[in-house]
Amino acid sequence: MSRPVHIGDPPIEVILRRSARARRYSLRVSAAERRVSLTMPVRASEAAALRFARAREGWLRAALERLPEARAIRFGETFPFRGRERRLCPGTGARVVLHRDRIELPGGPAELPARLRGFLKVQARDRLTAEAADFATALGRPISRITLRDTRSRWGSCSEGGRLMFSWRLIMAPPGVLSYVVAHEVAHLVEMNHSPAFWALVERLMPGHSRHRSWLRENGALLHSYRFREPGA
Repeated sequence: MSRPVHIGDPPIEVILRRSARARRYSLRVSAAERRVSLTMPVRASEAAALRFARAREGWLRAALERLPEARAIRFGETFPFRGRERRLCPGTGARVVLHRDRIELPGGPAELPARLRGFLKVQARDRLTAEAADFATALGRPISRITLRDTRSRWGSCSEGGRLMFSWRLIMAPPGVLSYVVAHEVAHLVEMNHSPAFWALVERLMPGHSRHRSWLRENGALLHSYRFREPGA
């Protein structure tokens, strides 16, 4: 169960969530939705949870102010694809055409977000699948399945049995960043942890990975700022 409450003036909306797995209060600011959530143990006091949030109001406001503004998908605007800004232009044919400086998409303005999202997902699947196969071959480990999602809290994951998940928004980032995330998750096929041995394996798969990891920490919110549908749609 969850419900919104408000703290401060001007008010900040905070979504209260009770979780059976929570052992303490936890505040999170979602860059993708520009939303604040407070997770609390099932039997915790709501009044105590609100005191916890109010005590961190300054931190919350600073975190929200640092978030990039939400960006709509419109013809004439630029959009990042594989780390390069390209202008979105109406296409004359029936398919999406990628150029060095622009992306031409068929249909009108109303269809643009869905068509662009579809194009990005196809491109992301092709790139992510190819890179994952290369890294897995280097480690001699099989991949059972790859799924793509529009995840909010993580760029990728690896579960038991060789199942990998990635955010298709990675295709918007520079190629090295996408490769780093793939190397990170494939390394989990060997080391299901974040031990020194795990990071040594990531470095072996992708030397110099730390700069790509830093880019994602600093710019990941920007990738989530592009809105492909109206809030609540």
